[in-house]
Amino acid sequence: MPRLLILLFNLLPLTALAEPVHLRLAGSNTMGATLLPALVVGQLQAQQATAVHTQPGQTANETVITAVDASGSPIRVDIAAHGSSTGFVALGRGNADLAAASRPITEREQRALHALGNLREADTEQVIALDGIAVITHPDNPLAQLTTDQLAQVFCGQVHHWEQLGVPGGAIHLYARDNRSGTYASFKAMVLAPRQCQLAHNAQRFEASEPLAAAVANDRQAIGFSSLAAVHRAKVLPVADGDTPALLPTSAQVASEDYPLSRRLFLYLPAHPKPQAMALAEFAQSPAGQAIVARQGFVSQQIEAQQVNTRPTMPPRYRSLAQQARRLSVSLRFQPGSAALDNKALRDIQRVARYLDQAGKLQRRAVLVGFGDPKDTPGRAALLSRLRAQAVRRVLAREGVEVLELIGLGDDLPVADNEREQGRLRNRRVEVWVY
Repeated sequence: MPRLLILLFNLLPLTALAEPVHLRLAGSNTMGATLLPALVVGQLQAQQATAVHTQPGQTANETVITAVDASGSPIRVDIAAHGSSTGFVALGRGNADLAAASRPITEREQRALHALGNLREADTEQVIALDGIAVITHPDNPLAQLTTDQLAQVFCGQVHHWEQLGVPGGAIHLYARDNRSGTYASFKAMVLAPRQCQLAHNAQRFEASEPLAAAVANDRQAIGFSSLAAVHRAKVLPVADGDTPALLPTSAQVASEDYPLSRRLFLYLPAHPKPQAMALAEFAQSPAGQAIVARQGFVSQQIEAQQVNTRPTMPPRYRSLAQQARRLSVSLRFQPGSAALDNKALRDIQRVARYLDQAGKLQRRAVLVGFGDPKDTPGRAALLSRLRAQAVRRVLAREGVEVLELIGLGDDLPVADNEREQGRLRNRRVEVWVY
């Protein structure tokens, strides 16, 4: 008997090694369709895993990825992509180790998941990519652009015919994502809810962006909205918010979040996550992960220096910057009602510092330009915008960056409509320029 016990004891480590590493992801279809599988495969390959195999799950919009790690242990990753809200439900029920969402967690969801910790902390709420909600029509539609007010009127059913928008076409056919979708939740939050209207009852609803975009591209009377990564043959319309210029969801305009319907793509982890879940999130944030983000048609958070074309409406100091310097592809934003940087900005600070270091521009080559929203007291908007730039300078200084100059431009050059709070929040930002 003792000899048998010794034999069994020696076999235990081998049995433990054979136990599969199992990771479960649930949530956003926008992310789960292609981006999450690509990130999982990329991470496995970076870890020298072998026999990596991707196959459809038992249900539509589900994926199973299997592999063998470097020590010979089996790995299994299940991805269930049925909408952002389903990710938070699965996380709360213990059916997921990580939730993917194409919109921020709501107050109600945060309260329901309080046992998992504060899911708005920097480690638990991680922005891994940017996306633009593209407003799409049939390729032959002659419409040149839309405002967010017009978008609301169309999707709420207040505008029924294309002729009301100045183009021929007859009745407007509406295409929208379903109620579980983070894309729909984002569109609702950015377009419908601020104007106190609801999606028209005759809109055709889709679980995923791919079939929606395909349907729009085949219907001459259609208008819809989808992830930028799923546009394909449809025509993408420029969108304006208030009096701001109409913009297309280009990589540059989405990276800076200047495009009115820009949104962030999130991974949410519990306060004490599985090591494999944390490892995947960190890989997604890495340069290798961000390269995969770009290849999948989303907008990465890697920092680039961009030329900005000057316009007569620019303030003289800003126009001079545009002529002599380059703007970095990020706008640093703040937590609502706070002078503290938001979670994305905290990681962007590290990316900015890394870029400046690699470019040999850590010392007195960067200029911070702060912006804000209108205030009743003269000069207050300019003061607050400069204070925002100072807050960014303090954080950059901890990363070894010595800033050349601070500029506060107040409520100049808004990127959103100041009539609504969400627009004012977007206008409170700091740009980084480099000589």
